[in-house]
Amino acid sequence: MAEAPTNQPSRDVVLVVDDSPDTLSFLTEAIERSGATVLVAVGGDLALTLVDEITPDVILLDAMMPGMDGFETCRRLKAKPQLAGVPVIFMTGLSETEHIVKGLSAGGIDYVTKPIAPDEILARIRVHLASARAAQSARAALDTAGRTLFAVSEAGAVLWSTPQAGRLLAGLGPDPSGVLELPARARDWLRGCLTGVSANALTLTGRDGTAYALSFIGRTPEEILLRLSREEASGGVERLRARLPVTGREAEVLLWLSRGKSSRDIGEILGLSHRTVTKHLEGIYAKLGVENRTAASIIAARHLQD
Repeated sequence: MAEAPTNQPSRDVVLVVDDSPDTLSFLTEAIERSGATVLVAVGGDLALTLVDEITPDVILLDAMMPGMDGFETCRRLKAKPQLAGVPVIFMTGLSETEHIVKGLSAGGIDYVTKPIAPDEILARIRVHLASARAAQSARAALDTAGRTLFAVSEAGAVLWSTPQAGRLLAGLGPDPSGVLELPARARDWLRGCLTGVSANALTLTGRDGTAYALSFIGRTPEEILLRLSREEASGGVERLRARLPVTGREAEVLLWLSRGKSSRDIGEILGLSHRTVTKHLEGIYAKLGVENRTAASIIAARHLQD
């Protein structure tokens, strides 16, 4: 008995989201004939549940569905990091410009109107799969090279990231809405970069007190490229020493103070007693002309971010 081939190429996975049984049957037959695997969801909520189990290579999405429509479904799908680079093609009987714009604004990459021609939809799937794979390969190469790069829209929504950048972004904490986007301070900074007001890196603090440097790299018509990297403590200390009238040890205390650390935490990090940390803080307050840790922290953060 002949052995089965061991290196067969994997089949493309196409998710079709539509509430019409006729459309689902028609598309399933056409796509499976092309050699791809078809997943089916009859509503947006079911699609959102399904993609948590299997990540499709491309999504065909009906714009007009009862309950959660395709536009809202697309926004929620695109909020999931694993789907950021997955192309979404809208399908609808509506062809008005406002609906086309709405679909593209929600995260769709293409738009076809019903009735759908099989050859046309298969051609569009092939084109967008090829583009998505090329982009994925480029991002994988950047990640292998240690590049912590990601792209955002003008509003600050994350469009894609290398895996390493994605891990650093996760350290900043998820947005309560579930949408992956820059923190509010970073969005303000981004507007400054786009208008030429600011070009310096921005320091952000993660949930665990880790400092991150956010840098503007450039932009294309569709996306803005940024880099996020961990900021070494030594760099922050030297910046504070150069800009403020503090000693080296005071700069170390002030740096961790700006990252939200308590006096006890600072003592443990720097190997100092609580009493010694308190004495350093008193000296810092006097030199900066402030009365408490909050004011000192604000001054330090401003100099670290400039």
